[in-house]
Amino acid sequence: MARHKKMQSPDEDEPGLDISSLIDVCFLLLIYFIVTTTIVKKEQDLDMALPSVAPSETPPEISPFFIKLEENGYISIRSDGTPEQLVESDPDSRALPTLQPLLETYRDAAMASSQEPLVQIYVEAEARQQRVIDVLNSLAATGISKVTFTDLLDEE
Repeated sequence: MARHKKMQSPDEDEPGLDISSLIDVCFLLLIYFIVTTTIVKKEQDLDMALPSVAPSETPPEISPFFIKLEENGYISIRSDGTPEQLVESDPDSRALPTLQPLLETYRDAAMASSQEPLVQIYVEAEARQQRVIDVLNSLAATGISKVTFTDLLDEE
């Protein structure tokens, strides 16, 4: 006696969707984006010694290097009783090419007198935060870690 196979009706035959290739493509894209992503240096990575709440009882041994950040992005400096001078006038420049050598010179002069360099930063109220981070990055690049923010502006 011959066995007859029961034929499936077209209603029971549902098409299937093979998603294994879709999963492979998703993993390849994930790996691609992980590998090509650049890590941006965060502000927490900067080795800065910010001041405590109470002011220090002992005056600094070296005159501080004063940096002023203006609302328009300009950066001015003053040190050792010299008049304030504008050093960075391009608010879109993130590298601060004029400020960097001046900071290195100040650091070298402080180290030559066996003192730690001290930088005071005055930031106007409407100045961009990115500009402050640019200055902090320049300070970190030169190895200056003793930084204080001030709200007092000595007019000379």
